[in-house]
Amino acid sequence: MVEPIDLQRISLALRRLSWGQFWVQLSLGVVVLVVLLLTSSGGLAVAAERSLGPGLALTTGAFFVLLFSLWQCWQVVRCGRALESRARPSRSETSRLLRRGLLVSLVGLVLASVGYQSLAGSLFIQASVQAPGFFGGPVGVGVTGGSLVNYPITSIEMLSVLSNTQVLTAHLVGLIVNLWLLRRIN
Repeated sequence: MVEPIDLQRISLALRRLSWGQFWVQLSLGVVVLVVLLLTSSGGLAVAAERSLGPGLALTTGAFFVLLFSLWQCWQVVRCGRALESRARPSRSETSRLLRRGLLVSLVGLVLASVGYQSLAGSLFIQASVQAPGFFGGPVGVGVTGGSLVNYPITSIEMLSVLSNTQVLTAHLVGLIVNLWLLRRIN
């Protein structure tokens, strides 16, 4: 049997840490959303898609997983509130909720990590075919068909890497909080 004081501590930990996770993930998610909207609008889309398509798709997938993680945080806050009521959830229900949050964070981490590798690989290839110095516009590098073109790495492409790093950090925060809460409950 769980002591009432322990139940209050667990409830408080669930609420506080889940709210903290929610706000950290929300602030990082807003940055990701702004960058993804920038990369998908108008002429920026052409510049970003020429080399970053798969990485941006995986970053977008990790962002949608982050949205589900935000909903999951709200569920944990509700569970923490319910622990102080008479109709409290059982330990197994609370553990199941936290394990689901853990799984969501792991899926988001995998998507963001693979997306990061794709973005970094694309930018490395793009940087390795550039001629030294700065050119005013696209200049062919040995292939006239346009497949290997000297495009400078733009700031929006670097922002795409930052966006991926933000979503990766958000899922890492979720993983740490869920692991700590799961340990606390058990």
